[in-house]
Order: sequence, then structure tokens, then C-alpha cells
Amino acid sequence: MKFVIVYGTTEGQTRRIARFCADRLADAGHAVELLPAAEAGDLELSRFDGAVLAGSLHIGAFQKELAAFATARAAALRAMPTLFLAVSLAAAGQDAGDWAGLRACVERFSAASGWVPGQVAHVAGAFRFTQYDFFRTWAMRWIASEKGVAVTAGADTEFTDWAALGALLDTWAAGVTPRRG
Repeated sequence: MKFVIVYGTTEGQTRRIARFCADRLADAGHAVELLPAAEAGDLELSRFDGAVLAGSLHIGAFQKELAAFATARAAALRAMPTLFLAVSLAAAGQDAGDWAGLRACVERFSAASGWVPGQVAHVAGAFRFTQYDFFRTWAMRWIASEKGVAVTAGADTEFTDWAALGALLDTWAAGVTPRRG
């Protein structure tokens, strides 16, 4: 089968997640096209059997380029199997309020874009202190302390569960039916 993965990233963790997904699907024998959302404007989705969109949450919103892509391609996305990977630090925790907030963010994204993903998976992200400026470092250290997470400024801390993500992707891809014909 042929899959497309379109992603938006801020500090690079979602790009790593998208690359992992592309490699996993390719290793399973599928053809995969991987594109940042900013470069996917003229993408013809009818060439693909399924699509994975991935974006990270920052201050309650996903990347503007990903939102623009989903909005422009909502009809085509609705006509095919899709998986939306919503990447966030909150997905690393068990706080019920955080999880309700994550679901609300995806609902707002869907309402604004007109695309309701076939499946949504919340994927834990990372603290990317090597990518942050002074103010973001301060803010992220404060968030970590509020959640009781020990981090070292200047050192990245990754929370993505790669094995769980791989199993999720395998299960999703196995349920996709080729669109030939």
C-alpha cells in the first residue's frame, strides 16, 4: 500500500515521530511519502491508500501549516483512512484534566479544519531544551516542576513511547484497505 505522512513540528520531536512512522511503514513493505505540512500544498491525496497527519500542541494549538493543510484537504482526507498523531507533553502524564484538554484541542482542530480524523492517537513528546531560548527554557522548567517531572535544563528529555507508537501504527495500517480501482 501507499501512505503519506504530513507533519508540523516546532522543536523537531514531531518530525522524529513522523520519520519513525515512515520508516516503520516502509520496513513493513509499504510505499511512504513524508512531507512537512508547509511543503504539501499541492499534494494529490488520491494517490494514497491512507494518510497520517502529525502535529504538536503548543499553547492549545497545532502548527498553522498543518491546520492549513487539513483545512484545504479536508474533503480528500475524509474520503480515506486517516490517523492523527497529536504530540504533546501532557500525553506523557495521567492527569484527567490534561487529557480532557488534549481531547478538546483535537476537537477544536477538527471543527476549524472540517476534517475529523478516522483515528486519533495522543503521543507523548519531549522537552527539547537544546532548541529553546531563555524564556521558553524558563517556562518549560516551570511546567515540568508543576507536573513533578525532573528535567535538566540544557539536556533533552524524551517521553515518546516508541514501542507503543510502532504497535499503534502497525494496527492502524493493517486495517487500511487499498483504494485501487
